[in-house]
Amino acid sequence: MKVVVGIDGRQDCENAIRWGAAEAASHGAALELVHAFVWAEFHVPLGPSDLAPGLRAQADRIVADAVELARKFEPGLPVTGHRVDGFPSAVLLAASRNAELIVIGSRAIGPLLGLVVSSAGIELSAHAHCPVVVVRPTDDSLAGSRVVIGYDGSPAADAAVDFGLAHAQRHGLAARIVAVLEDDQDDDHDLLAGVRAHPLAYDTELVEVSGHPSELLLDWSADAQLLVVGSRGRGGFAGLLLGSVSQTMLHQSLCPVAVVPHAAIEGPA
Repeated sequence: MKVVVGIDGRQDCENAIRWGAAEAASHGAALELVHAFVWAEFHVPLGPSDLAPGLRAQADRIVADAVELARKFEPGLPVTGHRVDGFPSAVLLAASRNAELIVIGSRAIGPLLGLVVSSAGIELSAHAHCPVVVVRPTDDSLAGSRVVIGYDGSPAADAAVDFGLAHAQRHGLAARIVAVLEDDQDDDHDLLAGVRAHPLAYDTELVEVSGHPSELLLDWSADAQLLVVGSRGRGGFAGLLLGSVSQTMLHQSLCPVAVVPHAAIEGPA
């Protein structure tokens, strides 16, 4: 069992390494740091020259520095690092087939514009073979007190409940499951009936609300350590990861966002 963190040498991926190391420790899993080395795809000179030590050497330094940082965050944690030729989305999608979790970072672009999640992050969130966590670049990524789980009754949402409640239990956090009802849905319909009997939901806050899912979940992300959603849901979460709701969650959530892609539910192809 392992947790994989995508690294790129940017300073703002430090929190992804910290988050991934803590999560690997909580699972009793190993941590694998993966750097996608894109330059090999462009057929440019990669070796040392009179002016530079070489692109491969720089990439190897990124990996070595990240491994050292992870070991500082979680002493005693089994940590490995690898440089893998290829574009980030392809490299990390392949890694997700044998991972418990993929962790990536995001970049801040200003107080009004929010965050940037790379195209590789968007693709991973939709197609990875394990859950994906996108970590905020700020130091307060673990400042919240609960796990918030978006729920719509779909199989993807059921998987999000499993993931979110297990995370809350491991980290000693409260959990809140939020079901967003569509305007035309019957008020007597108990959308949360399917999760009330969950073995980890005995002290979980269950909430049914009406409104726009992205606005409501963003509000609740303010005091959360983690916001968890599934992909390809229905009802209030229809279009997650492929439409506007998913883009809002990934780019504007005030806490890390965990996504359970459809492929993670189906298992390896």
